[in-house]
Amino acid sequence: MLSPRLLEILRTYWRVGRPQHWLFPGSVAGRHIAAETVRLACRDARSRACINKPVTPHALRHAFATHLLESGTDVRTIQLLLGHRSLATTSRYLKVATSTVCATTSPFDRLPQSPAPPIFPEPSPAQD
Repeated sequence: MLSPRLLEILRTYWRVGRPQHWLFPGSVAGRHIAAETVRLACRDARSRACINKPVTPHALRHAFATHLLESGTDVRTIQLLLGHRSLATTSRYLKVATSTVCATTSPFDRLPQSPAPPIFPEPSPAQD
């Protein structure tokens, strides 16, 4: 899944930088960017944005899955996008916002409504 907007940004980056072997080359010639470099970039962005919580590539993956879920994407699709074999693994990633849980419609409310509820006669007093 690649956003058309992000694809355009990446194309512009490629046209300007013309990386040879890797789209994101590392500091060692012929090697890709190191995982530690990405972690440091996340930490630097967190610091500049004055965010107190940790920001890691893994946290971004959680956020991606959560946003997909909250926008109505089914869990199976999220599982495929994250590359998980097991649905149980995917379910650990998903952190559902309270607002989403509260806004969930009960299946009962989706049932067709009858015109009017039946009126039951009041029981007559017991006769001895």
